[in-house]
Amino acid sequence: MNCNSIKNSTPAISLGIVLVIGSLLASCSVTEEHNAFDNDSTWALLPFHKLNEVNPILAAGDGVFKCPIRNQEIKWEEKDVFNPAAVVRNGAVYLFYRAEDTIGRHAGTSRIGLAIGADGVRFTRMFAPVLYPTDDFMKVYEWEGGIEDPRIVESEMGTYIMTYTAYDGTTARLCVASSTDLLNWTKHGLVLRDSLANTWSKSGAIIARQQDNRIVAEKINGKYWMYFGDTDLFMATSNDLIQWQPVLDETGKLKSVLKPRPGMFDSRLVESGPYALITEHGILLLYNGMNLDSGGDPALPAGSYCSGQALFDLNNPSNLIDRMNTYFIRPDQPYEMEGQVNQVCFIEGLVPFQGKWFLYYGTADSKIGVAVKEAEAAPL
Repeated sequence: MNCNSIKNSTPAISLGIVLVIGSLLASCSVTEEHNAFDNDSTWALLPFHKLNEVNPILAAGDGVFKCPIRNQEIKWEEKDVFNPAAVVRNGAVYLFYRAEDTIGRHAGTSRIGLAIGADGVRFTRMFAPVLYPTDDFMKVYEWEGGIEDPRIVESEMGTYIMTYTAYDGTTARLCVASSTDLLNWTKHGLVLRDSLANTWSKSGAIIARQQDNRIVAEKINGKYWMYFGDTDLFMATSNDLIQWQPVLDETGKLKSVLKPRPGMFDSRLVESGPYALITEHGILLLYNGMNLDSGGDPALPAGSYCSGQALFDLNNPSNLIDRMNTYFIRPDQPYEMEGQVNQVCFIEGLVPFQGKWFLYYGTADSKIGVAVKEAEAAPL
């Protein structure tokens, strides 16, 4: 679904006319995702239903802004939009999405855009991106591949913490930014520093707890924790959500806490989804898995991205307790199966909103979809 851009130079946002969410969800045709598990998965957040009647909810747009590095106006979301984070604020869903233009040596620089929806389904975009490469201390890491794949939680004091990926065209590096209003963001630099500064790193999922419609980072054993990675999953800890220290194994390497599994949907790699959610069962991590071309799940296309869930120990976040034996979301719609990268459902945004869980995901690295779960069965 195409959304209208807001054509102004200020962060003021007009939500326009929106539909009542109850009647919209009642009228949508939905798909219940695959939920056949060999193990007991009563701890999982299930089931989710794709809102196929309104998906995709966001596609490439016609917004224009002046790039401070190129010093020219560009159509910053002309190529595609995908991989969104989500936050509930002032009774609406704020959707932070990755957008690409079509120019430069990579045929597209990524920036983070913002769209707001009062019903969680229909969104109005801001005219300009809210986080993007500029002539600052992060340019060396962000140009000209750009800024990708945000995830957002709140601190106890109400500051929003975003993890994002900076890509210079060669190496992806996990970074942190913060904001008090979701419009103006301060960059704080790399998660992995010093001898690990040039290590490929992505997809930071901070452990947090639901507080009404807020998702608030919570310390465990006196520290904040984050899962990250897009091969295996690794961990880092922090005292302040800004400065992070990697968790290392006995050999001094990044400690792997979740690995790909031969013969399964996540046989090639695993990658964090949204934040990690504290529940009564432990720490629930929704994650993305990629299927091997050979040696993966033979029922899935080679290279496909599907989504799984894993449960970690609340007292020891690196200790895996349980893991779903199969995916709960997979590409099965035309806009998920064909696009910039075929066969991709990539989950990244999850919010409790209006008595439901809304899960936002990138489709074929080209558009954005949403799936919804009724809240009464949530493991909270």
